[in-house]
Amino acid sequence: MNKGLNRLFEVVKKDKRVIIGLMSGTSLDGLDIALCEFTGHGTQTQINVREFATMPYEASFKQEVKAIFSKRQVDLEKVCLMNAYIGSFHAELINACLLKWHVKASEVDVIASHGQTIYHAPASLHKTEGMPNATLQIGDGDHIAVKTGIITLSDFRQKHIAAGGEGAPLAVYGDFLLFSEKGQNRIMLNIGGIANFTFLPGDLNTSRIFSTDVGPGNTLMDAYIQSVFPGKQYDADSEVALKGDYNPALLDALLDDPFFDYGFPKTTGPELFNLDYLQRAMQKSDTAHLSPEDVMATLNRFSAVAICEAISRSIKGGQFEIFLSGGGMHNPLLIQNINEMIEHVTVRNTAELGVSPDAKEAVLFATLANECLVGEQTNFGAGQDRVPSVHMGKISLPE
Repeated sequence: MNKGLNRLFEVVKKDKRVIIGLMSGTSLDGLDIALCEFTGHGTQTQINVREFATMPYEASFKQEVKAIFSKRQVDLEKVCLMNAYIGSFHAELINACLLKWHVKASEVDVIASHGQTIYHAPASLHKTEGMPNATLQIGDGDHIAVKTGIITLSDFRQKHIAAGGEGAPLAVYGDFLLFSEKGQNRIMLNIGGIANFTFLPGDLNTSRIFSTDVGPGNTLMDAYIQSVFPGKQYDADSEVALKGDYNPALLDALLDDPFFDYGFPKTTGPELFNLDYLQRAMQKSDTAHLSPEDVMATLNRFSAVAICEAISRSIKGGQFEIFLSGGGMHNPLLIQNINEMIEHVTVRNTAELGVSPDAKEAVLFATLANECLVGEQTNFGAGQDRVPSVHMGKISLPE
């Protein structure tokens, strides 16, 4: 038998698996790397997050990615080169973490790599007749496998689309397996570049599970800060937004887009919510005169309104708790706005459930890899609400 396949079968038969989860989001802050131990699968999954680190990206790397990120027309050779480069670069970052953690590559069973999204194109956004939902993540898994010597699972989103989904959000699978609790209705709210949430019903009925993107989280705020304040990557501690006041006319213009009228679930990305989107809203509302502080305050309010209205529209009746994760949870004004708009709801973060909110997305992809290798089919109601009952991930052997 092929040596790599033999190793794969050995991993599948193990009682405990060590899996590294990787996440690189649209904010391009860095590569999240979570070293996890798994026992069991499905609703019996037990996880121990042994180590976690975010390996920050240098400005030069961010610029290379931004040259092909969320643009309809790009240099195809650049895409080709970056696919290989990112895979090799992520492998270097993994190897550096393993060295720091005093963990040998031979002690790790699998790497689960999300890759770097460069374009997300659900049919609701591209509107090209006869064409399917589509998404593209680069950072080739074979390069990671060969350069780390570790079996790598990658490209998770394609199976989701092939089975009838939109490629996002994928958090629903890990959210259900790791955070469901009988008798407790929970909303797992992740505020990354794009905000999304999963509803976990307390009766554990998988056909009632619901997951959707809701609109911008940090992406518009980050893009605006970077354009107006050179050197700033984001509005740390809401410093800029807290000096301004949100403008109702601009807020209304920002909310005036067909996306917010679409039914749930739905997906989106910076392909829609970008600086051009903001510019059009400012022209529509005659607010080009606003100070940067007022614009930031309005963008902050915009993200909060999109989140809260989506929760209000899609989750009707009953009590629930909200558990936060993602970079947006560190934005105090954004969390203040959310708390003001959602009354009588407890807002916490996933640390209370045993997983660091900063590590959560990397942990979730490690969970998807564990399910791909040893999980049985979890029935989500034959793809109800675009949650296909599938295992995801393509396998790359190191040799």
